[in-house]
Amino acid sequence: MSESTEAAAVWHLHPLRVRYQETDQMGVVFHGNYVTWFEIGRTEIVRSLGMTYEAIEKQGLLLPVVDLECSYLAPARYDDCVLVCTSISSYSPVRMSFRSEVRRVREGDKFPAFWHRPEPPGELLVRGGTRHVWVNRDWRPARLDKSLPALYALLRSAADGSLAAEKEGT
Repeated sequence: MSESTEAAAVWHLHPLRVRYQETDQMGVVFHGNYVTWFEIGRTEIVRSLGMTYEAIEKQGLLLPVVDLECSYLAPARYDDCVLVCTSISSYSPVRMSFRSEVRRVREGDKFPAFWHRPEPPGELLVRGGTRHVWVNRDWRPARLDKSLPALYALLRSAADGSLAAEKEGT
């Protein structure tokens, strides 16, 4: 049974500056780079919870993308400051979904790693998400709560906002 976490709306914020190499001939971020930024957001939310993807993979678990959604609302341009905003939208022992947004912010603005509001800061440029299935090294479905219960507990805490609140001292 999948648990939805839409009400929790706890976002992990990861700042980036648009590099020249990420733009196309029109001077805007090439659309495929947003998918890479979504992956950076997923990696960084897990890292901020105290576990790296490398450590997860050493335990024999993989988290492949099985579905991707991406809507482009406004372009990011070279040298823009953006936030990659990531939240856990649903999870179960076998499946996991992330919400992702890329938002333009002003240079010099500082934000906490975890944002405890329904909407992240800045101008919304792109929104989407990814859905995943936990698998073992043989690409067979794996139950995260059985294979790596500590990670499952971390993700559950991040999804409902309790761990993020602890990490921010609120």
